[in-house]
Amino acid sequence: MNPLIFSIILFTLFLGTMITMFSSHWLTMWIGLEMNMLAIIPILINKPTPRSTEAATKYFLTQAMASMILMMAITLNILDSGQWTLINPQNHLTPIMIMLALIIKLGMAPFHFWVPEVTQGVPLKSGLILLTWQKLAPLSILYQISPSIDSTMMMLVAILSIMVGGWGGLNQTQLRKILAYSSIAHMGWMAAIITFNPNTMILNLIIYILLTIPMFMMFIQHTSTTTLSLSQMWNKAPLMVTAILITLMSLGGLPPLTGFIPKWIIIQELTKNGNIIMPTMMAMLALLNLFFYLRLIYSSSLTMFPTTNNLKMKWQFQSMKRMTFMAPLIILSTMFLPLTPMLSVLN
Repeated sequence: MNPLIFSIILFTLFLGTMITMFSSHWLTMWIGLEMNMLAIIPILINKPTPRSTEAATKYFLTQAMASMILMMAITLNILDSGQWTLINPQNHLTPIMIMLALIIKLGMAPFHFWVPEVTQGVPLKSGLILLTWQKLAPLSILYQISPSIDSTMMMLVAILSIMVGGWGGLNQTQLRKILAYSSIAHMGWMAAIITFNPNTMILNLIIYILLTIPMFMMFIQHTSTTTLSLSQMWNKAPLMVTAILITLMSLGGLPPLTGFIPKWIIIQELTKNGNIIMPTMMAMLALLNLFFYLRLIYSSSLTMFPTTNNLKMKWQFQSMKRMTFMAPLIILSTMFLPLTPMLSVLN
């Protein structure tokens, strides 16, 4: 792609999200979401193949449907209140329709089917943008309308997303699909807390992005897209395998690592609000995610690729892509836990 055109597309993508995040007017929010959606389509088909074209088409149709539902909800809100500003909707149908549109845009269950398919069909860099940057704009709207959201419905969507995100990734061998199901599960954790403490949802989002970016960067550096290619990495880059192992455990939410912070704070917050069964179920379903992360850990670090000679390490290394900021991001995604008391006070 022409560098100038690519720069304009990236700027439009950035601008669309910023317009949505910093707007209190429904029309400008909707325009920001549309800019965001239309700008990412060329990024998804950056390498034009039938699979990436299919993925971009699926993404466009799903997002366009969500945008139509959102515009319908905005129209109903104007008819009721006579204002374009972001105020609490007067009737019960409007917040449900807004929530439905945003759930589809975020790819949460039961509208999650497009997320693994689209992520699998696009290159790793496009998948990274899809699973991180594209979550910001819809979540910012959810954050602003959180007082008017039906907490029971949101909790139902949350538990369903965590369940689907855990079960869906169990039999997967494609790394992009595994990270897509991981994204669905993390969205479920964010949805569970948004009606009780929206600031904790923001913390969860930041930590999720901090964990997902280095994971994708390590896969991009070695062009790893399947479990098999991951199992062949140990004799090329043993240190990278160790970093992947620790980051995956952090993504699963094991206690000594950064990924445990949002789970800890969310479970604590839900318990304070009198929910006991819900956080217990969420913690149990999180073990499903941990199980398929452990499968990746096993295939990358506990298996040995068969070789005909006695020298197990590969002596001729390939030229690798340079990944800026990978080391500090890996450190942030693994060693952030001691700051939890400060983060909980800020929330």
